[in-house]
Amino acid sequence: MRAAVRKKYCTPDDLELQEIEKPDVTDDGVLVRVRAASVNRADWYGMTGTPYFARTMTGVLTPKSELFGTDFAGTVEAVGKDVRDFRPGDEVFGARTGAFAEYVNVCDAVVPKPANVSFEEAAALSVAALTALQGLRDKGQLQPGQKVLVNGASGGVGTFAVQIGKALGAEVTAVCRTRNVEQARSIGSDHVVDYTREDFTRRDERYDVLFDVAGSRSW
Repeated sequence: MRAAVRKKYCTPDDLELQEIEKPDVTDDGVLVRVRAASVNRADWYGMTGTPYFARTMTGVLTPKSELFGTDFAGTVEAVGKDVRDFRPGDEVFGARTGAFAEYVNVCDAVVPKPANVSFEEAAALSVAALTALQGLRDKGQLQPGQKVLVNGASGGVGTFAVQIGKALGAEVTAVCRTRNVEQARSIGSDHVVDYTREDFTRRDERYDVLFDVAGSRSW
């Protein structure tokens, strides 16, 4: 199969498309034919090895794996003997190191793809959407009627956070730059702060949850 490969931390120009062995399906795994894969900041970290603290997970001097990429969507090609929830032909999406390849074998980080969601749309969900969901629902324990501020509301995680905040019944304030103000409004923000014109930390408003995607201000 073909896969994007890098043997050392590098720039995009150093990536190679190579023919490698197709992965075997494990007893508890699902072999997926990748139909779409998306790129997010985590993939940049894994390619460049920056910031350096990220290397504690990806490999200190060289990458632990030559393969990379995380988010994918595709069709189940085969299932392991212990798998009961999937069968060949099922459309799925999920996250697995090595997603920038024609096939991935994944054990638990895979779920059925809704029929009304395209492969391209599903492939953009896993890392960004789960980060937002875990941050607001699980860690922030956001409740209906509460106020949440999303700093960095125009990127992958931030746009999901705005919509998840609204779905959880909260009043959402989005912080973004001028060019993204209308986008933030269009996805449901109750209030939008353009950080190029106003310092949101100096407003009189108070919030139940601060979801800081951008990390542009000290706590």
